[in-house]
Amino acid sequence: MTHAVLVILALMFSAQAPQTPRTAAPIDLTGNWVSVVTEDWRWRMLTPPKGDYTSMPLNAEGRRVADTWDPGKAASDSCKAYGAAGLMRMPGRIRITWQNDSSLKIETDAGVQTRLLSFDKSVKPAAARTWQGHSLAEWEVAGGRGGGRGQQRAGALKVMTTNLRAGYLRKNGIPYSEDAVVTEYYDRLMSSGMELLTVITVVEDPRYLTQPFITSTHFKREPDGSKWSPAPCE
Repeated sequence: MTHAVLVILALMFSAQAPQTPRTAAPIDLTGNWVSVVTEDWRWRMLTPPKGDYTSMPLNAEGRRVADTWDPGKAASDSCKAYGAAGLMRMPGRIRITWQNDSSLKIETDAGVQTRLLSFDKSVKPAAARTWQGHSLAEWEVAGGRGGGRGQQRAGALKVMTTNLRAGYLRKNGIPYSEDAVVTEYYDRLMSSGMELLTVITVVEDPRYLTQPFITSTHFKREPDGSKWSPAPCE
């Protein structure tokens, strides 16, 4: 068998080999990213005062629970604001890598949290609820989708997270319950010469919210991890 035939057979075999979520990725989300805080500054950069529910779709029970928040105990409750429903709104840096061919890992220096986004739907939730819950991911490709002037979008990552411990949507005790479902859409785009990561987060919680709470969070790519500065939530 000639060398040329062997090369052709090898190429045919590689073309037929099943793709993993890693090789099938329509966009590369890996790297080091830093928050770009251009909106909601007073709620993201500072701990809002007790009773500040502005823009939050809380029902009566949600407001009642928020009103029980004790600023004097904020330090001991601080990790409640770093669960998956509120984590991406925290100002700081994130690092995205592939844990393996079917799991993306997101690490945060704010609160020192680690999220695993699994493309394997056979993976079952842990027995105990956690701050980061159970996240299932899938690629959503939208051919020809445009992001507006100066922007390019080729695809997005959809993540659905359940099995969460109850936590805070904001540091001043705005609650989400164990019933909350968090759906996120991760995308990468170019805008004004900057490479950005956008995360649209939809929190649905029948216990405390009257409607989905939707936010759009932006991160800018950094060249390396030299500015990585972990600070635990407790």
